[in-house]
Amino acid sequence: MHPAPFHPSLADCRRLFLRNYEVFINIGVHDFEKRGEQRVVINVDLFVPLAMSTPVEDKLREVVDYDFMRATIARRVEQGHIHLQETLCDDLVKIMLAHPQVRAARVSTEKPDVYPDCDAVGVEVFRIKDA
Repeated sequence: MHPAPFHPSLADCRRLFLRNYEVFINIGVHDFEKRGEQRVVINVDLFVPLAMSTPVEDKLREVVDYDFMRATIARRVEQGHIHLQETLCDDLVKIMLAHPQVRAARVSTEKPDVYPDCDAVGVEVFRIKDA
């Protein structure tokens, strides 16, 4: 199995990314987690074929706008309490893949404030669009 960025079907893609996007959301299964928001750090990688994302006119309409990633995350977290990071990652990657120019997506979430003895706990999911 190939690591995501080196998967053969992505050789003709560029990678767009959103790094360390920090949001405060209602997430968690424990009672104390349901009483308030937690800090969650989200990372997104989108793989877009060069043929669908190489600007000729240097216009935003020719590429995938970074705002798409941020707006997608904002819309999902506004829907209310999420129990699991796995659910959040799965939902986000599914929506990212629905974009017609995106061939593959990787989404990770991290909760950096859960344990005092580690940087974060998190989940990552990677999917390639069915051909």
